[in-house]
Amino acid sequence: MPDSTIIDIHCHTAGIGGGGSGCFVSPALRGNWRYRVYLRSFGVTETELAREGDALVVRRLSETLVGSRLVSKAVLLAMDCVVGEKGELDANRTEIFIPNAFAAAEVRRYPNLLFGASINPHRLDALERLDEAAANGAVLIKWLPSIQLIDPADKRLVPFYRRLAEIGLPLLTHTGAEHSFTRACNELGDPERLRLPLAEGVTVIAAHAASNGRNGGERNFDRFLRLAAGFPNLYADISALTQANRLGQLERLLRHGELHDRLLYGTDMPLINSGITSPWFHVFKLGPPTLREILAEKNPWDRDVELKRALGVTEEIFDNNKRLFGAKSKSSS
Repeated sequence: MPDSTIIDIHCHTAGIGGGGSGCFVSPALRGNWRYRVYLRSFGVTETELAREGDALVVRRLSETLVGSRLVSKAVLLAMDCVVGEKGELDANRTEIFIPNAFAAAEVRRYPNLLFGASINPHRLDALERLDEAAANGAVLIKWLPSIQLIDPADKRLVPFYRRLAEIGLPLLTHTGAEHSFTRACNELGDPERLRLPLAEGVTVIAAHAASNGRNGGERNFDRFLRLAAGFPNLYADISALTQANRLGQLERLLRHGELHDRLLYGTDMPLINSGITSPWFHVFKLGPPTLREILAEKNPWDRDVELKRALGVTEEIFDNNKRLFGAKSKSSS
């Protein structure tokens, strides 16, 4: 496989409002131990963000990606807020907010980044925002339902889904339990709630393949498999599946060969740059020689690719993103 051909569809950014970005992190999250881990994983400090602005995070992500010999582009994800009754930002219930305007403007500065928009469908102007995101080069829409308080099964969202299907933007939405924030409504990560957008013709990407948690007395993963058998427009990304708290989940997913043409590469950056993701957690499956080779990879994207290759991810799977996003990535360059 030629170097620098892989697209990462699951790359986060963040900000505290530095430089007038409009980004927001809740006081609860800023006071939580996770916040310090995220800053360290992004390779920034609060002082730097206050001095140079939140664009610093994006610049360092792009610079790190430039150093990758295996991954050529990454989809930088915005994250919309929780929405109040009048369609406005509900700061009291929002853990993190990364505006589309900020993400889209920053992505335009770096040819190796693509725009992943985020729109809470409960906004009064959600359809207009969707058209605007598409016009600004968005390659997908990102949701984290358990944090944004979005129920994908809510029938009021049908117009939003129909517009998504019409313009051909995939919906990348978290499935399974969520533990990266101070609170979560994990019933909203039930993959069964995706039946509605799938039935409306939306291409849905189940982030993390619903690999953890339970709903309805079943494992979320089993509910995902049943849904995937009925809807060929249901995909899944393999981000986060090598983390210490998800050991064995990647290998379990890969045993389902019927899904290989619908598995998409993602990293969940910056978590691949944190202590929760390390080849050391897989030493008994890799063996010492392979472990040494992977640890020798200094670039986090290259290390992630080599780890997943060693655990069984095929070149076909790494290539799937080009099939789904290749034309969009060229038009966004």
